[in-house]
This record gives sequence, structure tokens and C-alpha cells, in this order.
Amino acid sequence: MTNTPAHEHKQDAPRSINCMVITCSDTRTPETDTSGQLIQQLLEGQGHKIVAYHIVKDDPGQIAHRIALGSFKHAAQVVIVNGGTGISRRDSTFEAVNSMLEKRLEGFGELFRYLTYQEIGSPAMMSRATAGVVNGCVVFSIPGSEHAVRLAMEKLILPELGHLVKELTK
Repeated sequence: MTNTPAHEHKQDAPRSINCMVITCSDTRTPETDTSGQLIQQLLEGQGHKIVAYHIVKDDPGQIAHRIALGSFKHAAQVVIVNGGTGISRRDSTFEAVNSMLEKRLEGFGELFRYLTYQEIGSPAMMSRATAGVVNGCVVFSIPGSEHAVRLAMEKLILPELGHLVKELTK
């Protein structure tokens, strides 16, 4: 295989990343949180470490508090938040995450919605998936459905996780 510029950027990326998973839900428990479990399985399957896992109510204050603790107390390099990215009255994850972002990765949300559009069509526009940097930590906010989690993790997050962390430490 020929080394491409993208491949060369990734070759020195860390292979194991400290990750925190947050599920935003008013109804899920650790036993019923299949999306949070899937995120953890996919991360661990790629050699990454889960340093913390939390289920929080879809409340901006609780979400922001957990993200802030993750980057400090748990030494997470990446935080993946799932749930609460829609437009219903209770969906407030986007507002919580977006208000904290110091740098935004606009392409993440755009690509996620594009990939989703290819699969389900126009309802993809209702996703408010987003990503960026908070306190030197990469934060992803993705929908809470298992299908959306798998799409985001396999197509976007896992292929770039080490590269993103490497770029933050430059």
C-alpha cells in the first residue's frame, strides 16, 4: 500500500486513547443503554480505554459538568456524548456541548448528516451532531440510536481518533 499524506499523518498517532462515554437520557439505565454499551465495545475493540461512563439526564448543566470532569478528573482525551441531539423540547445536549466548544470541528456534523442522508433521506437534517475541543479534549456529540452510534463510530470517529489526539498535543 502506498503511503498517502493522510496515512503519514496518522502513522505516529497514539494507538490507545483514554475515553469517557456519556449517555444523555431521562429513561436509560446501565442495563438498557445499548448505545452507550456499543460505543464502549467499539472503543475497546480498537484498543482504547474507557476511563469513565455516565448516564445523565438531558439537562445542559449536568452534561456540561460531566464533560468538564471528564477532561480533568478522569484524564479523558476524548469524550463521546450520545443522545439529546434532536429537536424535541427535551433535547438539550447540543446546547450544552456547543456552548463549551473552544474549537469546532464543523466537518464532523456535516459528514455525519451527509452519511445519514444517504441512508434515511431528508430526516437527516434534524440531527444536531457536533464535535470540537473542550479543555484540550476532543468532544463528540452524536444521536442516541444504535444505528446512528454505529455509523458515527465506524465511519468517522474511530478512523480519526488517534490522529485527532495527536493534533491536539502538537
